[in-house]
Amino acid sequence: MPYPQFDRHAVKMLPLSSRTNKTQIEVDHVPVDQPAEDLSEVARRTIDEAVTRIVAARRAGAPVMLTFGAHTIKNGLSLVLAQLMERGWLTHLATNGAGIIHDWEFAYQGQSAEDVAHYVARGQFGNWQDTGFNINLALNVGAYEGKGYGESVGALIENEGLDIPSADALQAEVVENVASDPARSARAADLLSIVKRFELPAGRLEVPHPWKRFSVQGAAYRLGVPLTGHPMFGHDIIYNHPMNNGASLGRAAERDFLTFAESVSRLSGGVYLSIGSAVMSPMVFEKSLSITQNVAIQQGRRIENHSIYIVDLAKSNWDWSQGEPPQDDPAYYLRYNKSFSRMGGQMRYVTADNRDFLLQLCHSLPESAN
Repeated sequence: MPYPQFDRHAVKMLPLSSRTNKTQIEVDHVPVDQPAEDLSEVARRTIDEAVTRIVAARRAGAPVMLTFGAHTIKNGLSLVLAQLMERGWLTHLATNGAGIIHDWEFAYQGQSAEDVAHYVARGQFGNWQDTGFNINLALNVGAYEGKGYGESVGALIENEGLDIPSADALQAEVVENVASDPARSARAADLLSIVKRFELPAGRLEVPHPWKRFSVQGAAYRLGVPLTGHPMFGHDIIYNHPMNNGASLGRAAERDFLTFAESVSRLSGGVYLSIGSAVMSPMVFEKSLSITQNVAIQQGRRIENHSIYIVDLAKSNWDWSQGEPPQDDPAYYLRYNKSFSRMGGQMRYVTADNRDFLLQLCHSLPESAN
């Protein structure tokens, strides 16, 4: 017998403009020319080493991947990341569901980061019409079009809107492809259910993003650099909104996982940077490396000679080049370090604020990778 389910249609959504936020992107962003102020000598030496390996990787045509947690966006580093992309130093970016949301909210209204405790007490945390409606609609339309998670939201931001097919056109596509291309038929059916349920008119839906110059997703979409989103179901506020559709979200997120894995498959001699992501980055990386290494070995080669740089605020006194610490050492429970130490290549851990690390990295790299 099916278990009872909660009805999200009963949730009262409020306009995002009514929410008080902690961060104003025009005031709180990190200027690209701001100096890095609080780096240890060890951190600076490690950054110098990373710069050398990044330059070598790009000259050899190997990837340089940057995976980051949501605080990289909340800390206002979007312009720094955009410049690293524009100068050709980053070939792939990846973040979690929260990173996608904060970046979109900054682009849409110039503010983000609600007071969670304040709004939880009022039953309003995450229940924002603009965020839930627009991001979910972008994912629903993007999945139908064959886009990935980050690409779908990046397209919404950069294009400041999206195109909604008519219900009649979607219905015809469902019927026409049900036998010859069932996956396409299913995508059309999912979007058709959304269009009907929310009575969405066909045609162009304009969604202005006045602060899109601060968007990492928008910049990645414009520059043709993959920015993949790696959500976990139920973790993000967009799941509160009835526009959320698991099939569309799953299609977009699956596509991004495979896009991420494709970059990992070429990582020999490349560089992987993990900034402030204790769970998503190591978990997605290790599965991606497992499947791509499997295929590489079948082809008589290996993914090797890659460099991994992990950045977080937690201190670690363990020398990770010696392998894993014993279980009675607190460093053993720095899960992300433990995971990455198993991934081959060379691993370095840097204790640093993500603002200082990324600023120093940006300042230390040559003007262009080309």
